[in-house]
Amino acid sequence: MAFKLKTSKKAAEIFDRIEASESLPYYTLVKLAIALSLRSKDPLKESDFHTNTLGRELNRQTITGNADALYKCLIELHTKKHLSDEEFFPGYVKAHIDRGAIFLDQEHRYSGDFLVHLTELEKSL
Repeated sequence: MAFKLKTSKKAAEIFDRIEASESLPYYTLVKLAIALSLRSKDPLKESDFHTNTLGRELNRQTITGNADALYKCLIELHTKKHLSDEEFFPGYVKAHIDRGAIFLDQEHRYSGDFLVHLTELEKSL
């Protein structure tokens, strides 16, 4: 069972930039990225699973913590299939982090007040 993953270089750059400008912890941004990726109705593409591993190394416990089973359930619901633990982590988790980082970057670039904007996202649906 894997306990670490490495983000893509692009995801790490996005997280570093937003962390510096918004003073939000790196791992909070990672969790927000997963949430934004899961919020998308589009399934992961094959290319989402083949991003580089030149970014930051993250521990599973720090990403999912006590909610590991919940994260797995949410990702399975999004994927619409049961995932083995090996598929879930690092495969699907990394894919959602890397894809979600791009979504997070878009939200950050086009919002006036980033945190307020994130809290208002669901109201716009």
